[in-house]
Amino acid sequence: MSEAAEGRTHRRGFASDNHAGAHPDVLAAIAAANAGHAESYGDDAHTRALADLFRRHLGSAAEAFVVFNGTAANVLSIEAVTRPFEAVICAESAHLNVDECGAPERIAAVKLLTVATEDGKLKPADIGRWDHKIGDTHHVQPRLVSISQASELGTVYTPEEVRALADAAHERELLLHIDGARIANAAAGLGLPLEVITTDAGADLLSFGGTKNGLLLGEAVVFLRPGLSQGFEFVRKQGMQLASKMRLLSAQFEALLGEGDLWLANATHANAMAQRLAKAIESIDGVQIVQPVESNAVFARLPRTVIDQIQSEWPYPHPFYVWDERTDVVRWMCAWDTEPADVDDFAAAIAAAFES
Repeated sequence: MSEAAEGRTHRRGFASDNHAGAHPDVLAAIAAANAGHAESYGDDAHTRALADLFRRHLGSAAEAFVVFNGTAANVLSIEAVTRPFEAVICAESAHLNVDECGAPERIAAVKLLTVATEDGKLKPADIGRWDHKIGDTHHVQPRLVSISQASELGTVYTPEEVRALADAAHERELLLHIDGARIANAAAGLGLPLEVITTDAGADLLSFGGTKNGLLLGEAVVFLRPGLSQGFEFVRKQGMQLASKMRLLSAQFEALLGEGDLWLANATHANAMAQRLAKAIESIDGVQIVQPVESNAVFARLPRTVIDQIQSEWPYPHPFYVWDERTDVVRWMCAWDTEPADVDDFAAAIAAAFES
């Protein structure tokens, strides 16, 4: 263990970027917004300013609605643009399908049409699988294509790939939704502005992630095309996602998206830590990196005995997830607060486990 690591009070794990705390600048923004009284339910100066920030990053037509969490952002996005006999096409590995506890089906009342993928990314041909069902009253009707950017496997869609999916969707009069829980990491990985990989690439609506990138809480539903947001203020209220003290949520996004581009600095750092980890362990005999490292995630296969040893010895509860128990693939996530010493010590622990 390095001297720097020995001197740290808090050790970090690699289970999730949700395990990281809130960025100090975000906490400072909350404290500043907390002073005095302000109008409630979004009629405050912070929320009004935030509308301009989202338009600056996502285009002049963007309309953003802050909600409490990512499940709400995804599910209410779907509910806003679908009817109960309609369906959402998504990857089988999508958070929407795996980790929302059936909320899309229960709350948005839609069926998910899933596609098995090797890299977590849909292809244009996947959208055409249900063409023969369109117009058939015995079958749900596709209405929305949802992709995760970055994907649940850490891979990233290029703008050209998003555009191809958008074109395939629009040809069928479908909409394209982006689950952007890690949209900042995708943009940082591509080295491109947010607008280029969303609005300019043809996406219609976006779940914009904040909590995985330094916020205390809060995500946003962002409509990227005129007219799509009609009535969403009522959908958000019925969905129990309208914050009375909205200024305290909006102020966080101001810190993230405002001058200094904290969103980009945080995501760039997290991605760099994932690259550092991948480079440190790729030469270890017995470790196989199974997905391209394009954001802040490293997916690797290693022997179960090594997995068990690292999990039992790393001085942090629940240090990482075993992503696939059948194939012994693990997921290591880096966050805005992951330090180089964390990565170096973890890589050394992996190497030591192979030697013991």
